[in-house]
Amino acid sequence: MRNVLAATAVLAFSVAAHAQEPIKLRVAGNLLATGLIQQNKEQPFFENLAKKSGLPLDVDYKPMDVVGIKDAEGLRVLKSGLFDVVTLRIAQVSRDEPFLLGADLVGLNPNYDVARKVVDAYREAFDKRLQERFNGKLLGIWPFGPQVLFCNATIGSLADLKGKKVRVYDQSLAKFIEQIGGIPVSISFGETQQSLQRGVVDCAITGPSSANSAGWPEVTTHFMPIGFQIALNAYAMNLNSWKKLTPEQQGKLTAAFDELERDTWAYSKELFDDAVRCNVGKEPCTTVKKFKMTEVPVKEADLKTVQDAIAAVSLPAWSEVCNKSYAGCSDAWKKLLGPITGVK
Repeated sequence: MRNVLAATAVLAFSVAAHAQEPIKLRVAGNLLATGLIQQNKEQPFFENLAKKSGLPLDVDYKPMDVVGIKDAEGLRVLKSGLFDVVTLRIAQVSRDEPFLLGADLVGLNPNYDVARKVVDAYREAFDKRLQERFNGKLLGIWPFGPQVLFCNATIGSLADLKGKKVRVYDQSLAKFIEQIGGIPVSISFGETQQSLQRGVVDCAITGPSSANSAGWPEVTTHFMPIGFQIALNAYAMNLNSWKKLTPEQQGKLTAAFDELERDTWAYSKELFDDAVRCNVGKEPCTTVKKFKMTEVPVKEADLKTVQDAIAAVSLPAWSEVCNKSYAGCSDAWKKLLGPITGVK
């Protein structure tokens, strides 16, 4: 009897010890160059994830540009299992999976409220596509914020982009710039500031806070706060890593990412509003540097041009590409987002 009790005690100790073994999570995070969301929300979240989730995690967090991974490679890195959790910059990875970009076509997300509805409607299909094609489990989606226009030449409206070289980051935006007479040039975020400085491009599009952090206002003169897209990002976990977790652990991790997602949406809006003011020298300016760019008023005609783009340019162009890799892609989009956009 004594031997049985001793064996039971050893077994119980072994199980308890095993239960407390750290779960190693290798995380490929956002680019350092993207600024304050990466610095103030993403990195602290992962560094404190064990405490926040109550899970025995050992998190190794590295920004993509620190480990030499290009943001366009996100889906391939996720599928490979090289990292357990990967940040996906949706526009940049959309060449590998066009369906994901369907949640952020030019003209689709004019503001945060609409973008929230779009994301919620698209989330389940987004997750399913990740699982089927890239062995990934969606953990959260959030926006950098409306992507706006910076130019090193005088402009008064979108019509003035005719003949100008404009930095873009995905095919939806490239098609739109072509439609209004501009010349789209695909350049990575990290190379854009220098390209503006050297005149490789005349204008460039990104979020006002990220641009400020990357020094774009130092090499541009005119700023137009009209949102073309809202720059969605996602966190996804390799399915093999996900399936190693118990249902209880999966629930705790999901709850932690849900909180991060809500927090980042709110912070993104705060940063956007502040950076718009900072870039043109207005107060209050608390999160980034103050510059004195010329603010180009957004005219009704410009707003209509962007709003009309969804049906006239971006949806048709995207559908043509997406349907080639995913039969019924555009039909799925219309079923999910038609009620929000009015596009049938």
